[in-house]
Amino acid sequence: MTVAPAVTSFASFEESTKADWDHLMTQLPVTQSLVPDHIIEQLGHLRGDQGGFPVNRLEHSLQTATRAERDGRDVEYVMCALLHDIGDTLSPYNHPAIGAAIVRPFVSEANHWMVEHHGIFQGYYFWQHIGLDRNAREAFRESPWFDHTEEFCAKYDQVAFAVDYKSEPLEHFEPMIRAWFGRSPGALAASPDYAAG
Repeated sequence: MTVAPAVTSFASFEESTKADWDHLMTQLPVTQSLVPDHIIEQLGHLRGDQGGFPVNRLEHSLQTATRAERDGRDVEYVMCALLHDIGDTLSPYNHPAIGAAIVRPFVSEANHWMVEHHGIFQGYYFWQHIGLDRNAREAFRESPWFDHTEEFCAKYDQVAFAVDYKSEPLEHFEPMIRAWFGRSPGALAASPDYAAG
């Protein structure tokens, strides 16, 4: 019986062995277990950036998620609402792609598409003020997820800048983040909570 080393020693993938990869695959769940802490930390960074908006970027995310949760949306949708702008301080010009990449292994195609395209759908509400085409979202009219994304922006995202709205704090969502992102996507899909959601 070959015992895999605690740390692999190859200098290139070409040199790696099956034993190396057997060991490395045992480490993937360990890495995934760190993701909730990293998500919470990154959401915390949004607190420090207001960008001229009435509320800071964290409050906007909390408002979006709180509105969705109070409207009876399931955990998957609420997590997408919370993380849709998580990339704002990492890549302001391409932030939807960051949120979409984080949620993709854990959510339905509809919700992934919604996060990935919410930026252009949000444009409907303000792009005419910055010299862009507010109807640019029409290029996606034939998508089966057009109405889903349009509704997300209309009901939860574009209205989440109210200074007097009482959002749930980030701490309220932390157990949800830990449960949702602290396990493998396969384990998530097999769980009763996911099936019910």
